[in-house]
Amino acid sequence: MNDFLFSLNSTIPIFFVIFIGWLLRQKGMLNDGFLTAGNKFVFSIALPALLFRDISGADIRNVFDLKYVLYCMIVTSLMFWGIWLLTEIFMKDKSMIGAFVQASFRGSAAILGIAFIENIYGHSTVGPLMIVASVPLYNIYSVLVLTMRGSGNGSGNLKTAFINILKNPIILGIFAGLPFSFLHIDFPNVVDKCINNLAVTATPLGLLLVGAGFEGRKALAKIKPTIVSTAIKLFILPALFLPVAMYLGFHGESMIAILIMLGSPTTVSCYIMAKNMGNDDVLTSSIIVMATLLSSVSLTFWVFFLRTMGYI
Repeated sequence: MNDFLFSLNSTIPIFFVIFIGWLLRQKGMLNDGFLTAGNKFVFSIALPALLFRDISGADIRNVFDLKYVLYCMIVTSLMFWGIWLLTEIFMKDKSMIGAFVQASFRGSAAILGIAFIENIYGHSTVGPLMIVASVPLYNIYSVLVLTMRGSGNGSGNLKTAFINILKNPIILGIFAGLPFSFLHIDFPNVVDKCINNLAVTATPLGLLLVGAGFEGRKALAKIKPTIVSTAIKLFILPALFLPVAMYLGFHGESMIAILIMLGSPTTVSCYIMAKNMGNDDVLTSSIIVMATLLSSVSLTFWVFFLRTMGYI
């Protein structure tokens, strides 16, 4: 029961902010101009600041585990390439491929991961290591598929994708934070507060934008890919890769961080990136809403399973 209440406390507040964004849009308080400006701000400023803050403040060097890092990187790659390959084969509407692939493999590792671990163990030492190993790949792969499948015309190319990766603000924020983490550089208090003030706007504003951009009627027309993507994200990926982590001997914090990497709900930044890169933002917001709603059930199930098996 405690695990279920914990999962509800992790997901219901997120859905509540999404709902507030949708309600404010219906009341006319949030218009198209706000959505356009808000998406650009979160994509270019707030999310990079959030990831820079989390990475630069993590003690990555002292908790570095090569086997763990390789597992996170290899599994993230397998998830992405496997889903993209199968989507290309089975999805008839090619305009949805970029959004579908991104939303199916990319979870809330940075936003939910450390909070989830700290709620169980009271601290997080391995969480930042998972973030460093997986989140850069999340963003690199997302830029790749969103560029190649942007606007549904398949006109993207590897050169364009590479340029988009190099100039992607989220990726720049992650890699900018790495030297500060490895060198243990502390910012002056005033600088730290400025960065934090930007970083804390990313999640609530991003969730409001998801809700405000959610179009119920259009989303209902895409209910089938929404259900399939949510099932992949919350159930199929953990079922495939948690046994591998168990075989490799990961326990405790490491296993919880892996669970978040595999089975956390689709991150709000998927919507921001899809919207800014000419992909299907309606499908993305639909998947985020459904995955967030169902994650309280799925994460509770996986936590119970791992605890029963003695891995957490």
